[in-house]
Amino acid sequence: MRHRKAGRKLGRATDQRMALLKNLVSSLLWHGSVETTEPKAKEAKSLAEKMITLGKTKDLHSRRQARKFINDESLVRKLFEHIAPQYADRPGGYARIIKLGVRRGDAALLVRLELVDFQQPE
Repeated sequence: MRHRKAGRKLGRATDQRMALLKNLVSSLLWHGSVETTEPKAKEAKSLAEKMITLGKTKDLHSRRQARKFINDESLVRKLFEHIAPQYADRPGGYARIIKLGVRRGDAALLVRLELVDFQQPE
């Protein structure tokens, strides 16, 4: 029984699942949107919003926490200097999921996970 068990396993071992989600969140923060399946997008959305919330606090501890999750120092810098200030007045809901349809091979529901009101820095 899965009573009170939060999160999705996505058919992977824990280390593979965390690597997948870290890469998905990194791609989302780097490009502003990413296309994936719905269960992966739902898991990555909550993690991405946590990273943006960390970026809004702008202290050393939150930067180190973000660096622990995101393995790219330049992406952490971009998160704290460019992405998080765009959402300074927004209390949450930084990402949205848009349904695209089903994948032809296995009929998996494809979605676009994107950041709301995202402007790419020059």
